[in-house]
Amino acid sequence: MTRSTPLPPPRCLAVAGPTASGKTAAALAIARRWPVEIISVDSALVYKGMDIGTAKPTPAELAAVPHHLIDIRDPLQAFSAAEFVADATRLIAEITARGRTPLLVGGTMLYFKALMQGLDDMPKANPGVREGIEARAQALGWPALHAELAKIDPPTAARLFPNDSQRIQRALEVFEVSGRPISSFQTGGDLAHDNPIAPGALLALEPVERPWLHERIAQRFDAMLAADFLREVRVLRGRGDLHADLPSMRCVGYRQAWEALDANGGAELNQAQLAEFRDRGIFATRQLAKRQITWLRSMPARVSLPCDAPNALDQTLQWASARLDATA
Repeated sequence: MTRSTPLPPPRCLAVAGPTASGKTAAALAIARRWPVEIISVDSALVYKGMDIGTAKPTPAELAAVPHHLIDIRDPLQAFSAAEFVADATRLIAEITARGRTPLLVGGTMLYFKALMQGLDDMPKANPGVREGIEARAQALGWPALHAELAKIDPPTAARLFPNDSQRIQRALEVFEVSGRPISSFQTGGDLAHDNPIAPGALLALEPVERPWLHERIAQRFDAMLAADFLREVRVLRGRGDLHADLPSMRCVGYRQAWEALDANGGAELNQAQLAEFRDRGIFATRQLAKRQITWLRSMPARVSLPCDAPNALDQTLQWASARLDATA
């Protein structure tokens, strides 16, 4: 990368990329050179007790620079794109007021999209509609209404437990009032939205050679297994209040681990079962990375950097320098 003409002071910088593309290393390299605070843009890192399978930054990495939106939810709780936008917007203002630069880092592209484009306003509560839904629930049961929701809004139904009455009720209410599934309100599109990430302030780590990323994904998954990832999942299962349909347990890796342990009655996996779980976990992670790259390529304001280039880290620092040193 070559240095461009001086740019206006950034409200924040952002580093996005697929899993295993080197986002953490890039963020820490930037933090060693400039006064930044990192805001995690990751729907899995918000959960406590989910460290190995999320490749959460190590305690030393977390101590090296202030991090935000990590370990802020119990796995039993959900964390929506709207909640992320509210928290990230607040943090951007607070970090800026401290004279530091917010650095958003992660791979949950829905969060980036919501922050950059805004979220549509959902309909307000409608007591009459709610009463009707309550009456149907009393007659049919919440699982029946969950099945009804699955027909009109499969993404929302997939992340809700069949007896999650409050969220099922709200999702059905939104659909009956607006004619739109509640999941459609997470797509953004508010033209008046104040985007805190200026053009050129989003760095996208994108591999030129897909096999390079696939190899890194496999290496990371093997490292997770060596760190006893399955034991981490057993501890979560042992709580007794978590289940496979929760957003936390549907995170890539955790879903495959839960299913493998379920199929084996929770017992230790033998070598063949472990090999099958490994293959399924790596495949699912590759599919996630593919979706992340597709999201990235739909963001025209990004600066694309080949994360598989030998000098990728140097290019990252050049990009940051153009945004930060030029406005110091």
